[in-house]
Amino acid sequence: MKNPLAGGAELVTHEICSRAVKAGHEVILLCAGYPGAKPEEEMSGYKVIRVGGRLSVYPAAAKYYKANLQGWADLVVEEINTIPFFTQLYVKERRFVLFYMLCREIWFYQMFFPASLVGYLIEPIYLFFLRRNTILTISESTKRDLMHFGFAEKDITIIPIGIEIEPIASLEKVKKFEKPTLLSLGSIRDMKQTLDQVKAFELAKKALPELTMKIAGGGSGKYFDRVMTAIKNSPYAADIEYVGRVSTEAKAEIMQRSHVIAVTSIKEGWGLIVNEANSQGTPAVSYDVDGLRDSNRHKETGLVVAPNPASLAAGIIELLTNKEEYEQYQKNGWEWSKQLKFSTVYERFSEAVRK
Repeated sequence: MKNPLAGGAELVTHEICSRAVKAGHEVILLCAGYPGAKPEEEMSGYKVIRVGGRLSVYPAAAKYYKANLQGWADLVVEEINTIPFFTQLYVKERRFVLFYMLCREIWFYQMFFPASLVGYLIEPIYLFFLRRNTILTISESTKRDLMHFGFAEKDITIIPIGIEIEPIASLEKVKKFEKPTLLSLGSIRDMKQTLDQVKAFELAKKALPELTMKIAGGGSGKYFDRVMTAIKNSPYAADIEYVGRVSTEAKAEIMQRSHVIAVTSIKEGWGLIVNEANSQGTPAVSYDVDGLRDSNRHKETGLVVAPNPASLAAGIIELLTNKEEYEQYQKNGWEWSKQLKFSTVYERFSEAVRK
């Protein structure tokens, strides 16, 4: 969770590991290092061992495991979030593989060419060699993806997702900004398509003159620079505020005070940000892509639209101009968010690995 790139997957890992320790188990998390990271430390009772970097972790983890951990564990869970560790080649203990999502489309947004093309082409190949594993995943979208590549349905178990933000006690206590506000929240990078949200805001602004936008989240590199330039050059720049990276407490507050959150990822394993916003009384307009169509129930907790700025703008306008519809989605999303508890995640995880 201390990795600067940590997101929803790392949160799920942390919650499972810390709850396993509370249940009386010993847990070691073997993962990648990053600049300034300690090689080893304890977090919430479990031991974190960091080896290698973002890409070198794969051979480094295999080497470390064989030298130091062979025979130690009763259970090994290999987490795949883009690239596999291929633990089946060196782990003799009982194993499960946890997939958050498959990444074919994402390669072209997160890696430079030709590495992006290589990743896109080799994913079906390495998936072929992983088909005989027992699989855990977090959404129907990823389950369907896996089955498309030859994984047997009987070998796949879905565990639910949880949110770290406590749902507000009552929708009556929600205090929105004075003007209708569109929220963009999350890391600003290619696969999140923040630029689409800025374009959608500009389109929606023509129909809703009072509309404002807040953008929260860290970022760096060329894409981040493009987003900052788009904000600066927008004809509505005065109504767009970039607030930067926010704490968990500040995130909950800005979610609660905003009227709508836009989520435009290329693909997600689930899309926790949708349910976190729902927990604070804010419905989402999200793209109709894997993960987001799981976390955002169309015309029940929010709107799921075609993946383009024009459709996103139309969804924003629809939500903000139909009070009855808005309040129903707001209530449904808030009620559902109260069911997304990490205690349930750990219970289902425990059940799955005991089978």
